[in-house]
Amino acid sequence: MSDEKRCEINKKRRENTSEEKRCEINKKRRETYKKKNVGCVELDHNISAQSTVGNTPAEADDHNDWTSIYYLHLYTQSCLKDGMKMCRNIGTDPTVRSDLPVAGGDMDLPASRGRWRRRSARSHLPVVVAVLVLLLPTLLLFSSGYSTMLRALLPFHSSASGGGGGVPQCRVSAELEGERFLWYAPHSGFSNQVSELRNAAVAAALLNRTLVVPPVLDHHAVVLGSCPKFRVTDPASLRAAVWDHAMQLLREGRYVSMGDIVDLTPLKSMVRMIDFRVFVSLWCGVDMQKACFSGLCCGVSGGSSMPVDYNRCRSLLSGLGGSEKGCVYPVQDDCRTTVWTYQQKNDGALDQFQPDEELKRKKKISYVRRRRDIYKALGPGSQAEDATLLAFGTLFSGPYKGSESYFDIHESPKDQRIQSVLERIEFLPFAPEIQAAGREFAKNKIKEPFLCAQLRLLDGQFKNHWKATFSALKEKLKAVELEMKRNKNSGPVHMFIMTDLPRANWTKTYLANVAKDARYKLYTLKESDELVLQAAERLMASEHGVRSGFLPKAVENTKKDCGPVQLPEVLLYVEESVCSCASLGFVGTAGSTIAGSIETMRKNNVCKW
Repeated sequence: MSDEKRCEINKKRRENTSEEKRCEINKKRRETYKKKNVGCVELDHNISAQSTVGNTPAEADDHNDWTSIYYLHLYTQSCLKDGMKMCRNIGTDPTVRSDLPVAGGDMDLPASRGRWRRRSARSHLPVVVAVLVLLLPTLLLFSSGYSTMLRALLPFHSSASGGGGGVPQCRVSAELEGERFLWYAPHSGFSNQVSELRNAAVAAALLNRTLVVPPVLDHHAVVLGSCPKFRVTDPASLRAAVWDHAMQLLREGRYVSMGDIVDLTPLKSMVRMIDFRVFVSLWCGVDMQKACFSGLCCGVSGGSSMPVDYNRCRSLLSGLGGSEKGCVYPVQDDCRTTVWTYQQKNDGALDQFQPDEELKRKKKISYVRRRRDIYKALGPGSQAEDATLLAFGTLFSGPYKGSESYFDIHESPKDQRIQSVLERIEFLPFAPEIQAAGREFAKNKIKEPFLCAQLRLLDGQFKNHWKATFSALKEKLKAVELEMKRNKNSGPVHMFIMTDLPRANWTKTYLANVAKDARYKLYTLKESDELVLQAAERLMASEHGVRSGFLPKAVENTKKDCGPVQLPEVLLYVEESVCSCASLGFVGTAGSTIAGSIETMRKNNVCKW
């Protein structure tokens, strides 16, 4: 509404309303707005008169009353719209004061000062110019020499341009000059993490990058979600969660590398690798010695302990700041939109599995899954080619409804090098110390042919399927007993049990009945057993994780004393090794990746007495 129109309306109202009535109406309106907008703006009861040219004092007071109520309405509506955080000014109208306090502030002004002022005829341009002149040196200073330092101080800094331009923020050490790396975000349980490691090795070989071998994460410390339900954590958040958990393991002295647990020797000639601790200390310049158990790791994992360096590295590895040209390329495609392929001649085609109409309507999603050639998308000639670090989110994949959830590269007949990598990663055995512990328990403790039962009862979906799990065990025991009777073996069935159900909780379960039955002799292991502890000590002293990948030549033979750390929990891996030696057979929990891992070990005859 223009000022002329508003004055005309006010004049008509003054003509039709007595002064006393008008004052009473104005007073009620002011009280109504005060009550309606409590907590955002509290107005003083005294709206002092402003000087007006050509108006009587009564007219001036009336004009101010109406004008104040109108702009109070605009101001309070703006304030409420902004969530009662900072009442913003109605910059389009000059009568609104710019120095009004926010909710809860002091509104008591001297009686001689009006709250709402008319526009001054004086121009503010000279003042603005003066301020800009004063600020210009400071702006130039902070945009040049100190800009990098200031961005590094922020936990999550972005690149100079959202599209990946600007000066790279990564400080690559001389030892890593010219190398390009591949990093990803492991998650869920150990078997899922091993599956991701296999896919990561294939991707690194395809893209000619050095694989950064991650730590072993605690069971479900980082969770992806559900690809079939299109409900997953976005890649950047997943990578940040992995970094946070890795730093937790470092602080608690519980860090252990995937390369310590899994024997990566079969891949060394085909895939370049570097341990996460070595990579972070060289690439980000941070101290990772608290993640080390023995001298070699401590000798190559030194660096700064400044929080700013850890925060900066977290931001780079997670890709929270977006792409950094020549530094980091964060892959944002996940299983909701992409299935990675290689040389399948269907790049860009729709994948067989798509969200159905009911899921789209119920979850309000519109994802379209396409099959994309990983080499074309992220290899030579792509935007990712020049990035020192290529950062994936999850690399876990599994079959679902005739397709793969994310990574569908299982053969490469046209590329023999990649085909050889695919064959090598099909089975990655445990480290020799773990396998030796399993064989020792089977040979020296059980001493007889035995059956292994893997019973997953407390985790995720498995806690709802006890009946099916125990039913499978019953059927297997019947088959074994029948075979023993056929061979005229009258002794008890020796059985190794690996389960997440504590022995104290076996009461009133089928396991309790089996334990009391003289026809069966049961064996179990605990984390505190001497055999398990010794295996952990020998494993960490070997430093397989650090030795399996790149080491700076200047320090590869250097050793340094380490601080105290905890022994890793290796019970699960030793139990799997024991089960690989079970000559009477194996029964596992349906759908468990642990059971699948044991089956693979048995298929590859890893237990040799």
